Amino acid sequence: MNMDNEGMFEGLSIQDAPHIITIPPGPKSVEILNYQAAHESSALTYSKNLPMAIDRGRGATLVDVDGNVYIDLFSGAGVMALGYSHPTVLKAAHNQIDKVTHTLDIPSETRENMVATLSRILPKELTRLFFGGPTGSDAVEQAIKLARYNTKRNGIIAFEGGYHGMTGISLAATSDRAHREGVGELSPGVQFIPYPYRYRNPFGCPEDKVDEQAANTLERVLDDSHSGYQHPAAVILEAVQGEGGTIIPTPDFLQRVREITKKYGVLLICDEIQCGLGRTGKMFAFQYGGIVPDIMTISKALGGVGFPISAIAYREELNTWPTGKSIGTFRGNMVAYAAGAAGLNWMLDNNIPERAAKLGAKAMNKLNGICTKHLTVGNVRGIGMMLAIEMVTDKESRIPASELTKKVRKYAHQRGVLVEVGGHYSNVIRLLPSLVIPEKLLMNGIDIIDGVITDLENGKLK
Repeated sequence: MNMDNEGMFEGLSIQDAPHIITIPPGPKSVEILNYQAAHESSALTYSKNLPMAIDRGRGATLVDVDGNVYIDLFSGAGVMALGYSHPTVLKAAHNQIDKVTHTLDIPSETRENMVATLSRILPKELTRLFFGGPTGSDAVEQAIKLARYNTKRNGIIAFEGGYHGMTGISLAATSDRAHREGVGELSPGVQFIPYPYRYRNPFGCPEDKVDEQAANTLERVLDDSHSGYQHPAAVILEAVQGEGGTIIPTPDFLQRVREITKKYGVLLICDEIQCGLGRTGKMFAFQYGGIVPDIMTISKALGGVGFPISAIAYREELNTWPTGKSIGTFRGNMVAYAAGAAGLNWMLDNNIPERAAKLGAKAMNKLNGICTKHLTVGNVRGIGMMLAIEMVTDKESRIPASELTKKVRKYAHQRGVLVEVGGHYSNVIRLLPSLVIPEKLLMNGIDIIDGVITDLENGKLK
């Protein structure tokens, strides 16, 4: 496929997006939102941050029940990497639904096809696959469980800013105290060290030395018996941090971490749930460092168009679990396997990771212009289609502007663009557009965000 041929991608989305009929939430949305508030958990978040009720989706666009059409620059937190209603993926899913939808872990041709498809993209060193529960949290739980079983050690080193899930061990490895507080005793043995967040330098060294210092910190706590850190079973990291604010380390940092973990006999787990499967411009983000972990986790985009599925891939020598050591009911979702394999093969056949790299570079050029233009934009960063705008009160102080960031999300939504907020201080506008988003929709969406920031800075919006 010619990556400059935008016609195919334009045909996947609604082309006149955005189109706002009534400022969201419209009356039909309000009715459904009120019903949800009356009957569902108070813990819900997205429907509060982006108040609307969804009717349908197509490509990189969504339509709410009031007829508003949005450019979706968040794509279900990265789940919808191939957009909504992708015809190739839906065809595979529909065909499977008529056959069988659930088989536990009893094999089938559909499951075999999924394994064979993953083998096309996985590093040759990762020869074994395990499909656990359907969520990314489940994959992290299984990865850490496998590491502990093989090493006979309990400790885990994770990184500040890391997000690995909301259950058990995965929550213990997630650093945000807002997620951790009030839930009782977490799984013991997890300890944190700083991630190389250059814009908010945790070390006080020159900015270009932050990645080196982060790697040095890992080596020091492993080498020094008085560091207070257990000799761990594994180090777990996102090769590009997502919820932490789209924090992108250097290849050198990833290489150092791999070297250090090997030196000290510690397994390396790379969490590719959000940054993997083409999002960063490579199939897996750790490939920017030219490394291969011992275990990796994958989920989100793995389900093709949002079918729940997760997996871990790992080295042959770690395949030591006895039969029944880790069981679960929803390891046999045949529709997810069919849709996921169809999506991955389509992605490969159409050079989607390469397109993500190319289009992401164009988006970064525009974001760099926005950063230069606005006093409240402190930093922009991105790799492939994983982009971020960090909002501050002013460039000199770099004081996080979390309330301003939430206003950007609110007014971008009202103008027909969906984004989300993240980062250490909830001051990062996170963009995770579908990898099939047409270039003109992506650029139009960024222009709308630019206009919202301009109007906020000029006092036209409150």
